[in-house]
Amino acid sequence: MLQQAIHIYTESTPNPHSMKFVFNFELLPEGLSFDYSQPADGLTKEKNSPLAVSLFGFEFVKRVFITSNFITLSKSETTLWEDEVFGIKQFLKKYFEEKKPVFSIPEEALPGTENSDNPIIGQIKEILDQYVRPAVESDGGAIQFHSYNPEIGQVKVVLQGSCSGCPSSTLTLKSGIEALMTRMIPEVKEVVAEGI
Repeated sequence: MLQQAIHIYTESTPNPHSMKFVFNFELLPEGLSFDYSQPADGLTKEKNSPLAVSLFGFEFVKRVFITSNFITLSKSETTLWEDEVFGIKQFLKKYFEEKKPVFSIPEEALPGTENSDNPIIGQIKEILDQYVRPAVESDGGAIQFHSYNPEIGQVKVVLQGSCSGCPSSTLTLKSGIEALMTRMIPEVKEVVAEGI
């Protein structure tokens, strides 16, 4: 049996300190993503990732975001992408040619999504999945539903990957996502990012 050739290409993101490395195969099931902001994150039980730990071996790597078919790396401010992209691509190609794992826990043990949502939360998640997630992923990031407070109409989301710490993420959140969400779901009055 022939091994599938591994192709990796890069895409810049709105965050100048983040670069998206896109693969021609799936790293994770659709809808799952993991964001590591320090090397020790890759060692936690629920998302143990030898790949993330290895990427933090590059001194300039400050954040690792892994999702369906891409990895977004965030770098230190003093590093230039043009000096590092080739080396990262070579490292990733070799890593996957050697069939090293993304995670050291079985895929079925990865956290999934529960489907016991009330109707409003279901609508919020549907809008995020249909309208917001594709655009955010094209920029090397991800957005996940965090919580909904019906008393004040507030939706909290988690921004990951290149969106985390991106200068334009607050503008996108307020003028794009909040405007869409409040127009489509009258109960929603505000969208905020958890941790920002």
